[in-house]
Amino acid sequence: MSTVLVVDDDAPIVRMLERTLSAEGYEVTTASDGGSALAAVERAVPDLVVLDISMAGLDGLEVCRRLRSKGLALPILLLTARDAVADRVAGLDAGADDYLVKPFAAEELLARVRALNRRGREPVETLAYGDLALDVGTRRARRGDRDLDLSAREADLLELLLRNPEQVVSRELALDRVWGGRSLATQNAVDRYISYLRPKLGEPPLIHTVRGVGFLLSR
Repeated sequence: MSTVLVVDDDAPIVRMLERTLSAEGYEVTTASDGGSALAAVERAVPDLVVLDISMAGLDGLEVCRRLRSKGLALPILLLTARDAVADRVAGLDAGADDYLVKPFAAEELLARVRALNRRGREPVETLAYGDLALDVGTRRARRGDRDLDLSAREADLLELLLRNPEQVVSRELALDRVWGGRSLATQNAVDRYISYLRPKLGEPPLIHTVRGVGFLLSR
């Protein structure tokens, strides 16, 4: 039986989610704030987290960041009343796997939970190039014996480069694969995140600029 942690400070919504998920055979635990959610995960890591963004104190985005900083790859579904593109991007950047805008139908919630549970059972994959490695599931990266402190976006960009070693990755491809082709992101965003990523990888440099085209992962 899959376990789901529901985190929301709205008691009626928590009860509705608990009933809906329990009726589908999930074992549900609940938390009413961010601190309680982190403590619950410390006690027992669930198979999936359903997490509201707007909570007093520690909000859902910060809870998501802290879970990812611990190297936990469990699927996270964010609930939000905000439907602006920037809000959705912020949630995905914080490390969420998916988001659902309130109000939502129970059928859509269950479909997304099923999809995330399937994704969570995919085999672990590690991408490597020389002494650089990225665990695709946990998003943990290492170079040699050094752990790399990467943001979610930096890890996504590194994954794209590691999947195409010694091949030029164009800015257009990076926008499509890493930013999902979102109109608010421009090619300058790719350059900016490459500039964040380069020093974190250390020496000797591995990411090289191909003028007018894109970037190359090469020794």
